[in-house]
Amino acid sequence: MTQIENPNNLPGQEVLDPNSTAIQQENSDSSEKSLKFSDLGLSAEVLEGVQKAGYETPSPIQAKAIPIFLSGKNLLGTAQTGTGKTAAFTLPLLSRIAFKKNETSMLVLSPTRELAIQVAEAIQHFAVAMPQVHIVPVYGGQDIGIQLRALKRTPQIVVATPGRLIDHLKRKTISLENVQAVVLDEADEMLDMGFMDEVEEILSKIPAEAQRGLFSATMPANVKKIIERYLGKYEEACIEAKTATVDKVRQRYLTIRSEQKMEALTRVLEGEAYDGVIIFVRTKQSTAEVAERLEARGFNAAPLSGDLAQTLRERTINRLKEGKIDIVVATDVAARGLDVERISHVINYDIPYDTESYVHRIGRTARAGREGNAILFITPRERRLLKMIEKATRKAIDPMEVPTGEQISEHRVNAFKQKVFDTIDAGNLEEFRNLIEKLVEEKGIPALEIAAAVTKLAQAGQPIFPTDLPDIKSVPLREERKKAREDKFGNGPKEDRAERGRREENENGVEAGFERYYLGVGKRDHVSPRDIVGAIAGESGMESSEIGRIKLFDRFSTVELPEGLAPEIKLILEEMTIRGYPTKFRLMTDDKPFPKERPSFGEKRHRDSISRKERRHGKRDSHDRPFRERDDRPFRKTRRFGRH
Repeated sequence: MTQIENPNNLPGQEVLDPNSTAIQQENSDSSEKSLKFSDLGLSAEVLEGVQKAGYETPSPIQAKAIPIFLSGKNLLGTAQTGTGKTAAFTLPLLSRIAFKKNETSMLVLSPTRELAIQVAEAIQHFAVAMPQVHIVPVYGGQDIGIQLRALKRTPQIVVATPGRLIDHLKRKTISLENVQAVVLDEADEMLDMGFMDEVEEILSKIPAEAQRGLFSATMPANVKKIIERYLGKYEEACIEAKTATVDKVRQRYLTIRSEQKMEALTRVLEGEAYDGVIIFVRTKQSTAEVAERLEARGFNAAPLSGDLAQTLRERTINRLKEGKIDIVVATDVAARGLDVERISHVINYDIPYDTESYVHRIGRTARAGREGNAILFITPRERRLLKMIEKATRKAIDPMEVPTGEQISEHRVNAFKQKVFDTIDAGNLEEFRNLIEKLVEEKGIPALEIAAAVTKLAQAGQPIFPTDLPDIKSVPLREERKKAREDKFGNGPKEDRAERGRREENENGVEAGFERYYLGVGKRDHVSPRDIVGAIAGESGMESSEIGRIKLFDRFSTVELPEGLAPEIKLILEEMTIRGYPTKFRLMTDDKPFPKERPSFGEKRHRDSISRKERRHGKRDSHDRPFRERDDRPFRKTRRFGRH
């Protein structure tokens, strides 16, 4: 029996089904559908592992990649998450490599600890008939002493995250001098997480004659750089977007204001028939907040973020796999590599800022040939991102409405009915039937009245007929709002527009539906309205058409923005700079009126504590750097741009 050195030693840990990532894809070409693993030239031991799993037909990426790897050539594999890449490199390399005792012959680099564990388990699954092969997953977030003990046996295969592997190389507890094959799995994710230097250092230690493989869903510049430097002469196995798991996912979006998102999420979860759910948010803090609020509303939810201890993270994932919890609230980083077949819904509570992240997110559903659902929450200011996602996925995303109070009530009634029917079908009701008969005899209460009372008691704090659920209307997008404005103000030719009068304003002279904000930059800073529009649109994701009137004064400016600006957008704009100057963005209210338009004699111009020299050179505030989460290493203080 092939042994995998599982440093976690968690009881009952589920072994990854290596074919759960669409090894039986329905959209294969007809030639690939007729192809079997036994036709590809794999070794008898590997075929035994595949056959014991009960699989015969390779997925498109496997059908293309396996012959290339078996021939000893380097390979560039382009395929999206959920297409069976793990088996595409594992099966041929297990067949081709002559594994020796006390030599590490195969190295797989994975971006996250979860993916490293799952890849190691998949290799074990396929190498079931190769008892001489030992596998060790090496990743951050775990006591290194446990890994040191596992590495003393010199495993034939190491699956590692870059940061922890570098640590072991420095300790000389792993040697790469005998590696015959190295594979970069999810290379775009790995480099996007900031592991460029680590990957280059690792690849520079791999023997020149070693076979190399790189798999990536996308081809950004940093991936191309690795290909040019380290892949050498290679062949490609490219799977077009038509085979991506997005085709099996029903995608919908919900336009909602930020302050209504939690209520909308609650209703969506009540109104949808789901098995397992992943809810994506942007920050670690949000994972805990959203999970806690869902639990308070009766949902079985748990957070999943990089802050969790490794044992707790893995326990959470196993509980999701086993059905002990139904909902996980996660960040992108924490969910990378997560492969749970029962995920029926992916909910993007916070929309991702790039299309690749969206594709990776929804790839967590529609596994193993199942249908999946993806629901995207967007605010009116985020519609530009919606269009980008539709363009990237080549698929229109359908709008949906928040379930109404009446629909929620109907759903609760149906759910209660089903529970009653299931309880009756399960039987063992004799004692309870006797109890009801006694109540009828002793009190003379009709059985129907008793049943009604029991039903009321069974509500458990959640009324079947809620009376306090006001309808939540979806916010119309730009085209709908534009039509509404035209209906209100008229849409005649330009020469007729003067007749429609001034736009409706409130008592402070602000256009209806807008609020006025203060910016601590003005004419003296050589700021123009274009600078203000560009900064706000660039930082917040708004379109310029959403930004209202701008007034420039000598040392400050004002801008009108839509009412109900989301708190997270306000935080972004508070840290915004224009032409290098901090803006001190804030809402203008009665208690914070206009400052004096001109400074009094001797009054210093309004600035934060940045020197004149720093202002002249456009010094940026430290908050301007975007925050991003890391996998298993600390932030860097400096970045190397060259090698010596």
